[in-house]
Amino acid sequence: MSTVDSFAAKQKLEVGGTDYEIYALDAVEGAEKLPYSLKILLENLLRTEDGANITADHVRALASWDATADPSVEIQFTPARVIMQDFTGVPCVVDLATMREAVQDLGGDPERINPLAPAEMVIDHSVMIDVAGRLDALEQNMELEYERNRERYQFLRWGQTAFDDFKVVPPGTGIVHQVNIEYLARTVMTREVSVDGARQCSVRTRTPASAPTRTPPWSTAWACSAGASAASRPRPRCSASPSPC
Repeated sequence: MSTVDSFAAKQKLEVGGTDYEIYALDAVEGAEKLPYSLKILLENLLRTEDGANITADHVRALASWDATADPSVEIQFTPARVIMQDFTGVPCVVDLATMREAVQDLGGDPERINPLAPAEMVIDHSVMIDVAGRLDALEQNMELEYERNRERYQFLRWGQTAFDDFKVVPPGTGIVHQVNIEYLARTVMTREVSVDGARQCSVRTRTPASAPTRTPPWSTAWACSAGASAASRPRPRCSASPSPC
């Protein structure tokens, strides 16, 4: 959420009787010349400008982007949403819970500890194949998974109700990439934010951060996303095709 509006880009957009807060790109000179992917990043900078980590100079540097020049300015990027698998998601929830406990021990309000961006965790690497060749194999394997890891799922259920903007997709639903495409991904997101004590609905382009590199590009608005995994390494070429596998 921006605390500085150097370019007077913040505007109100009324849709269906509801006012939404948006940041107009045409407020920045040179924005019309940028490729689509950099326009998404420009909106991200305008929406999160705070005068310290993200400044007007960052916005101007991006708006004056030259495709032929070497990069000279480091541009900040603030994901609008985080999607995780259980491998990376569970430790994150543990960290948040530990931070809440520490804040409470210091006499603070533990409920102030929440994800800075909406976070969704898909549990897709947990169910083992103990039963196979039967119509009820999935059901049986799911029951065994919950029995083995009951405390884990109780903890995640607590996390989903305790933290704001945190959702958990249970096992047996599908792999994270599939679930993201079919249920979670959206081109434009809305989020209620507090401005001078009042609640407003802010609109932002869906720029995700994800542990598996393949997940963000498989989303609807993938032009600006962040991810890290072995999938980013050079891939071998198929023997029957000149293209990478």
